[in-house]
Amino acid sequence: MSAPTLAPATTDPDPAPEAGAHRTGTRTALWERGPVRLAAGALAPLLILGAWQLVTATGLVPAYRLPGPAAVLGAAADLAATGELWLHIAISVQRVLIGFAIGALAGLAAAAVVGLSRAGDALLSPTLAALRAVPSLAWVPLLILWLQIGEESKITLIAIGAFFPVLTTVSSALRHIDPHLVEAGRCFGLRGWSLLRTVQLPAAVPSVISGLRLALAQAWLFLVAAELIASSMGLGFVLNDSQQTGRVDRILLAIVLLALLGSLTNAVLGLVEKKLLRRWA
Repeated sequence: MSAPTLAPATTDPDPAPEAGAHRTGTRTALWERGPVRLAAGALAPLLILGAWQLVTATGLVPAYRLPGPAAVLGAAADLAATGELWLHIAISVQRVLIGFAIGALAGLAAAAVVGLSRAGDALLSPTLAALRAVPSLAWVPLLILWLQIGEESKITLIAIGAFFPVLTTVSSALRHIDPHLVEAGRCFGLRGWSLLRTVQLPAAVPSVISGLRLALAQAWLFLVAAELIASSMGLGFVLNDSQQTGRVDRILLAIVLLALLGSLTNAVLGLVEKKLLRRWA
């Protein structure tokens, strides 16, 4: 009589990987929530503000070197009461937006030539690379000589700052577009501007947005360079004038305002990015 055979024991699949993946997905979803991201983004500024208040209140740093947050708020209230604060902000924002728009449009046009034409790349890339290496302050004397110290010189300098990030990012993206997409567009009779507008630029939308974000940051940097040298209004002028008069509270105020305005304009560009990606991506 043969011994009974035992059926192999069946084991349930280990649920741990699935549970781990679920936990990872939950954490990812948590950090994607708007209120969570807002609270996380506010954490570092609040810590900096607390440390700033601590070192000034305890006297670790003298007030003449680093005024406290209350002193900076007082400086803002003084300038707001006379109307100067809003005037300086409005003028700086206007300069940045106009210069950014001009520089970004010129950068897109140049990127189309350099990124889509081998002849354009060979002819223009060396010169554009050399001009990109010129520091921002090096343009100031020439622009003042050519355009005087009016708005034209400041906006031109900001446009130069916004031009090169768009050119570099978008031209590189256009060079690496899937050739099958381009060929499909040509099969439908698209050529030149219609092909660029319908196929190539939509395919490069993420890179275009990245270039615009970099260009906007550069526009704010070049704004300060323009207003530090030759200006009687704007946040750069507030920086320069406060340095000459020893008003450290106003210097800090101008820096904080530049940071806030830069973050605000970048957030607006982020909303535009979401709309474009929803449509084209």
